[in-house]
Amino acid sequence: MSSIEIGVIVLALLLGVLALRVYVGIGMFLAGCLLYLIVNNGDTNALFYTINGLAYSRFSDYDLAVIPLFLIMGQFAIHGGLSRALFQAAAAFIGHWRGGLGMAAIGACAGFGAICGSSLATAATMSQVALPELERRNYPRKLAAGAIAAGGTLGILIPPSVPLIVYGVLVQESIGKLFVAAVIPGIIAMLGYFLVVKIVATRQMRHIERAPRASWGVRIRSLAEVSPVALVFVVVIYGMYGGWANLTEAASIAAAACGLYAVVRGGMRWKGLYLSILGMAEATAMIYLVVMGADLLNSGLALSRMPTDLAQWITTMGLAPYLVLAAILVIYLLLGCVMDSLSMILLTIPIFYPVMIGLPFTGMTQTDISIWFGIIALMVVEIGLITPPVGMNLFIVQKFSKGTTLGTISRGIVPFLYADLVRVILLASVPALTLVLLSTN
Repeated sequence: MSSIEIGVIVLALLLGVLALRVYVGIGMFLAGCLLYLIVNNGDTNALFYTINGLAYSRFSDYDLAVIPLFLIMGQFAIHGGLSRALFQAAAAFIGHWRGGLGMAAIGACAGFGAICGSSLATAATMSQVALPELERRNYPRKLAAGAIAAGGTLGILIPPSVPLIVYGVLVQESIGKLFVAAVIPGIIAMLGYFLVVKIVATRQMRHIERAPRASWGVRIRSLAEVSPVALVFVVVIYGMYGGWANLTEAASIAAAACGLYAVVRGGMRWKGLYLSILGMAEATAMIYLVVMGADLLNSGLALSRMPTDLAQWITTMGLAPYLVLAAILVIYLLLGCVMDSLSMILLTIPIFYPVMIGLPFTGMTQTDISIWFGIIALMVVEIGLITPPVGMNLFIVQKFSKGTTLGTISRGIVPFLYADLVRVILLASVPALTLVLLSTN
């Protein structure tokens, strides 16, 4: 069998195992073991030798140390009440607009994403904070739930982003540059969701009650309450890209700022600290297990030469680069219906990345393609989190929106999916929107 045939068979078996609800990290580990045995004709020595050194070689990577730091930062924000402060600050400025509270919920999701880096955590937290207020103001349930489910996806796009960190480690790309490149796409995503809420709310304004206009005193106090978010963003983005702090140092400063806020402003005590550490440890263990399984699978794929041969085959076919990109994005949309974002990144990047790097995109260097593709892939992965019937964010919002069916939330998310489609086409067609902040330095 050819390397491509072997790779396709093993990946098909992996998807079958995942369909049986085997944990994705374990599934990838088993698939990697099978690949090694096939390529080495059943010789277990190569497999055991690889497993023996794999954990140390991956987890001694200095960049991976920032994952628990960003996770503890998000836990501090959750247990310290920063999510509510973000929503109240956004509502103080735009809550009196038509659909303003819906926009405030999305803006709060973007702010929370800047300190959390997780879509699921953002959707769960903001559902508890914003949904009751939206329902109290007579927002239609499908609009309220759809706005928070869509806004939750900003958690993995607005820097810092755990999937972007993992992508950078996998492809040996600058994580600082990836964070900077994600800023404009993140803003475009947020503005697109604002527009959807504005249009839908305007059509149904006779039912929706506007929030009262806040005074400037209230607005200024609300800004002071969310100042740690600005500090985190400046330290992580400007600190790393400006050169006065490396990734781990920036993450440490940001986590300390959120921890201090949680104690002083949020009133976090020993129980909150315990829950924060426990949540960070559980999430870190889950991520590292997936990384370990993906590493073994990717090593097996590399040994079989499947990614390299696939890239050469596609190149020799002479397909238009954007046609190949479109096919890859469609695959991501389909996988997003059944897999979480991190698992998709770890499973697919070793296969798709060599293909993308080998394509002749006019006027773009390999570094440009690497960063641009990472952002585009992450955006499409996040769309999978809100794609019916099994988008994870939809289930999370339904859990906190009592009496709202999954069908109602699915209908509410459709206008936001249209906005996502326009955004992906725009950023895929105009790479400069993603790379412009990098070119100015």
